[in-house]
Amino acid sequence: MIELEARPRMSGKGPVPFIGIVDDDPGVRESISSLIRSAGYKCVLFESAESFLTSGHAHDIGCLIVDFRMPGLGALELHRRLVDTNHAIPIILISARDHEVRERALKQGIAVVFGKPFPDKELLHAIQVLLA
Repeated sequence: MIELEARPRMSGKGPVPFIGIVDDDPGVRESISSLIRSAGYKCVLFESAESFLTSGHAHDIGCLIVDFRMPGLGALELHRRLVDTNHAIPIILISARDHEVRERALKQGIAVVFGKPFPDKELLHAIQVLLA
C-alpha cells in the first residue's frame, strides 16, 4: 500500500473521502492516482485486494477503483467480502475485457464498469456521482 496523504483534510462539509485504487500494475495505479489528484481528490493505493482488506482504510474510502483481474483475490470477491463485513464501498471496476465481465459485475452490485482504456472525464464523473 502506498499512501499519498495520511488523512483527509476537513472541509466545510466534513472530511474529504479517499479514493482507493487497487491494481497490481504500479504504472496503472500511478496513472489513475495522478488523474484523481489533479481533480482535487485524495488517494490511497493498494497493490492487491488483500493489502486493501488488511490496511484498516475501509472506513476512510469513499469509493474504490479496482482492476478486475489481479493475482490472488479478484474484484468480485473483494466486493463480496466488503458487503459481507458491512463495508459496502462503491466500486468502479476496470477491465481489459469489460464486455466479458460487465453484466456479471453489475448483477453482483459493482457500481460502474469501465473497459481499458477509459476516458478520464468519464472516470472522474463516476467518482463525483458515487461520492454525492
